Amino acid sequence: MPIHVDRRDDHITVITIDRPESRNSLDLHHFHDLAVAWREFRDDTDQWVAILTGVEGNFCSGADLKLFIPQITEFQKAIQAGDVSEFEGVELRDSTDAVLKTLKIYKPIIAAIDGPCVAGGMEMLGGVDIRIATPEATFGVMEPKRGLFAGGGTPTRLPRQIPFPHAMEFLLTAEAFPAQAAMEMGLLNRIVARKSLMDEALGFAHRITANAPRAVQATKEAVLRALAAGSMKEGYQIENELSGVVFQTDDAKEGPRAFAEKRAPRWTGR
Repeated sequence: MPIHVDRRDDHITVITIDRPESRNSLDLHHFHDLAVAWREFRDDTDQWVAILTGVEGNFCSGADLKLFIPQITEFQKAIQAGDVSEFEGVELRDSTDAVLKTLKIYKPIIAAIDGPCVAGGMEMLGGVDIRIATPEATFGVMEPKRGLFAGGGTPTRLPRQIPFPHAMEFLLTAEAFPAQAAMEMGLLNRIVARKSLMDEALGFAHRITANAPRAVQATKEAVLRALAAGSMKEGYQIENELSGVVFQTDDAKEGPRAFAEKRAPRWTGR
């Protein structure tokens, strides 16, 4: 199966895209499999952090131009009219769930990127929290080069995540940028050697799982909902709401108790 899911015992799920013959591009069925993997991670209370990666020097080069895109362009009028919502038994929404546009996941997600992260790969990157890349990674919003539009969230998310001039350079030139340039633009957290990529990603994941999972998830939820709300007042209201929930958890009692007893906390996620 081109989408591999490894649910580890340390509360970390590793999701791997394995379609190297197409540079890890995805057709609708593979978008569906990836969307299912995200939903299962979201709903599994024992899994606290996800790492997304690819195989053989590929991260994700987006939608399959030979298989998926022709379907979308041929039936676009019917799709816009609401007359077509699926192909071959697969919901079209799975493609936007797969790139984390229409699917709300408040658990942390880390991207471990090697090779091309372009088009739909960049759409997906906008939905993750920590980005680690190799020097060989490349990044680009390539859709306009093919007469297409990046409709998976990038025009909305990218200008909110990196400085506006850099975002517009990505969006309007449709060029591929090397990892170092992407780092300088603020798109990435780290650049590491290919042999160290997964170790670095797991290191980040373990730094996150050292914290109480409900508190971490509420923090991410507060950030995303406040950004969408658009005003400081609404953001503070969201903080107050989530603070009230977290302070009632068992882990909110365990944290101070562990500190007083000079031991590592034992988080339950409750």
